[in-house]
Amino acid sequence: MPKRYPIEQRERAVKMVLDRIDGYPSAYAACQALAPKLGIHAETLRVWVKQAQVDTGKASGVTSAEQARIKELEREVRDLKEANEILKAASIFFAREIDPRRR
Repeated sequence: MPKRYPIEQRERAVKMVLDRIDGYPSAYAACQALAPKLGIHAETLRVWVKQAQVDTGKASGVTSAEQARIKELEREVRDLKEANEILKAASIFFAREIDPRRR
């Protein structure tokens, strides 16, 4: 199970990497160097930094707000499909009930 870090720790770690990123050849190298000092796995820190760069427009990708909206829309679609299946089953049931050939 993944470890959850407090939001404050996450924000401080990302800010620290972004402040010091110019002193390293890449964001990955910065994360590799700073992660052990922060007590965070390097890959976790790299993902946080990449998402922060996307959210600020410094990198291309889907922002956190867009991800949340997509997740919400997918949940809504799933619920609507389920309701649609229930309505189809109900309409088939009632169509059989009123079918004059069944009497």
